Amino acid sequence: MKNKNLLVNRIAVSTFFFVNGFLYANWTARLPELQRFFGLNNAQLGTVLFCIALGSMVSMPFAGWLGSRFGSDKILKIVAILFCLSIPMVAISQNEWIIRLCFFFLGAASGSMDVTMNGQAVLVERLWGKIIFSSFHAIFSIGMALGAAAGGIFSSFEVRLQAHLFVIGLLGILPILWASTQLIKDQKHEPEILKSNVKTDNFLAFKTILPFGILAFCCMTGEGAMVDWSAIFMNTVVGQSEVISAWAFGIFGVSMTIGRIFGDFFTLKLGKQKLMLIDAMLAIVGLAMALTFVSVWSTFVGFFLVGLGLSTIVPIVFSSAGNLKNISPSAGISMATSIGYTGFFIGPPAIGFLAETFGLRVGLGFVLGLFLIMAIVLLKISNKNKV
Repeated sequence: MKNKNLLVNRIAVSTFFFVNGFLYANWTARLPELQRFFGLNNAQLGTVLFCIALGSMVSMPFAGWLGSRFGSDKILKIVAILFCLSIPMVAISQNEWIIRLCFFFLGAASGSMDVTMNGQAVLVERLWGKIIFSSFHAIFSIGMALGAAAGGIFSSFEVRLQAHLFVIGLLGILPILWASTQLIKDQKHEPEILKSNVKTDNFLAFKTILPFGILAFCCMTGEGAMVDWSAIFMNTVVGQSEVISAWAFGIFGVSMTIGRIFGDFFTLKLGKQKLMLIDAMLAIVGLAMALTFVSVWSTFVGFFLVGLGLSTIVPIVFSSAGNLKNISPSAGISMATSIGYTGFFIGPPAIGFLAETFGLRVGLGFVLGLFLIMAIVLLKISNKNKV
């Protein structure tokens, strides 16, 4: 039953999603300035950014275990504060190894926060008695958009990086302190699958989560590809100016936000299985259109469809993984996100290698292949009624 306390719980968890997106976008908006501050070339910067993904990959399974052992509410309070503190750290040194360590810490804090705040979102959705999971990710997307705008404003006024990131990190702690007092108490979870055989328990849990992890992998690789390559595609393949190229990424970001805002509505109307199949088809058609008909409008329309298609898959996957029988929300989500985030390892170098050797259209064709795999997995899951 929805009541005042549960509404406060929902606002509190939404606060974590907003702060996470807002703070993360603030520093990424000033990434070119950070690169100059660090004095790194593109290859060196790539290895530094890789440390974020590495930190996330290492921390996510551990955060899932801690959430299951002590409760996601307790762990989220801690890792959210650590995430806020990690933001100013990205600009405290010009030593390459210290930079890498700070970015690893940023990734670890961000990944841990991702797992535990999604675990709390699952609990809110259960008590709410209605599908609302996509709304949390919509709040994250809105936070990202406002964070990018804030970063641009700080940059336009030529505010020093250290001052900007320190102020933003400090401001992020304030709503987190309030939201931390309004979380849902998460009880300790003990998986009940074949308790007599721990190894079998873990195998069955992994086997149950694997299809959801594959979906997250394909979707998150596609999302990362759009973030990294959409503007470059418009600039180098379509041959448009940097201003028009920036709009290519903007179109994708806007469609992602729109899709997540209305995601819960369409999940209720269509059901998870049908909606995710439609999502996969939209992503396939959109990317195929952009790669086949190389023009400004086909690229805009194509990337818009890709954004709509990818917008609700991850929220549905996380919600499903967090509600699996005999697996705690944090553990289920951590398994799915850990598999999904490997897309950030494989995606960028794979696309970059293919683009360098065969051209960017072929590189993004790799992503199109993942979308096809995603559709096949969805059909198999649908047939087995696992979603």
